[in-house]
Amino acid sequence: MSHHRNPRALLTPVMRQVLERMARAGRAPLHALTPDQARAAYEAGAGVLELAPHKLARVEDLHFTARDGHPLPARLYAPEHPALDRPALPVLLYLHGGGFTVGSIATHDVLCRHLSHLAHCAVVSVDYRLAPQHPFPTAAFDAWDSLNALHSQAATLGLDGARLAIGGDSAGGTLAAVTALMARDAGLPLALQLLFYPGCAGHQNMPSHHAFAHGFMLEVAHIDYFYGHYLRSPADRNDWRFAPLDGVDESGHVRDLEGVAPAWIGLAECDPLADEGIAYADRLRGAHVPVDLEIYRGVVHGFINLGRAIPEALTAHGDAARALRHAFQTH
Repeated sequence: MSHHRNPRALLTPVMRQVLERMARAGRAPLHALTPDQARAAYEAGAGVLELAPHKLARVEDLHFTARDGHPLPARLYAPEHPALDRPALPVLLYLHGGGFTVGSIATHDVLCRHLSHLAHCAVVSVDYRLAPQHPFPTAAFDAWDSLNALHSQAATLGLDGARLAIGGDSAGGTLAAVTALMARDAGLPLALQLLFYPGCAGHQNMPSHHAFAHGFMLEVAHIDYFYGHYLRSPADRNDWRFAPLDGVDESGHVRDLEGVAPAWIGLAECDPLADEGIAYADRLRGAHVPVDLEIYRGVVHGFINLGRAIPEALTAHGDAARALRHAFQTH
């Protein structure tokens, strides 16, 4: 994507006002805090500009078990209870954003409720383990273990395990893309991979990384902070389970993307990660994977959790829900 000489001129007036209000609030940036402090700060701020939480017929806490026996908390959202006189609902496994270091089921509760309502599907949100206590590749393993568990338990939960999608935002989008590849490798068919501004590249050196490095919510200092906690060494940057765009497998080859689930990718124009999202969409298309790419103009990374202030968030929710409905109908 070509970038404007004055990147701030690209922002919508409302987006600019939100960023200015955040700057005036004078809160310490997450990268200036310890991981525990950053988690608490992120939780405290998560709902400030969110929509009111949608009331759903079914909200249940459950848990999956990771390969090492660790329990992974999860929450099931559904617009209706199971009934014998209608088909079981399809289900989206959702992986929250937060740079592999912050975020939780709670920070993405409103978004998951809204997607469940709009797409008329079940959504299961999972608390995969976070860095630095649980560095790479723990989150990727937890995501895959959760998908396997959801698939095997779907009937027990009154869900349709044959109509299953994976999704996430930011770091959760990375994990969703990686999990979709793992599902392809394991022969587990997915209806869709739903990726909101995913991190895809091993190294942050594309034009958007420079154009939007400062003053656009997700800053280069945040990215360095998050990846510094998550990655064990620089070598992890070249692992496909961190970088599905250009990371390599054990044999040193970039992963072939052919046969992976169709993708819906929603990007923010004014986001350091925008170019790697576009590059991943291009690589998927080059592997004959159906891709629906939406770029929301004038907004920043994280905008989908600002539904009360940013109209484009509601547009993105609706677009993602339509993609889910279409994928579930045709899968």
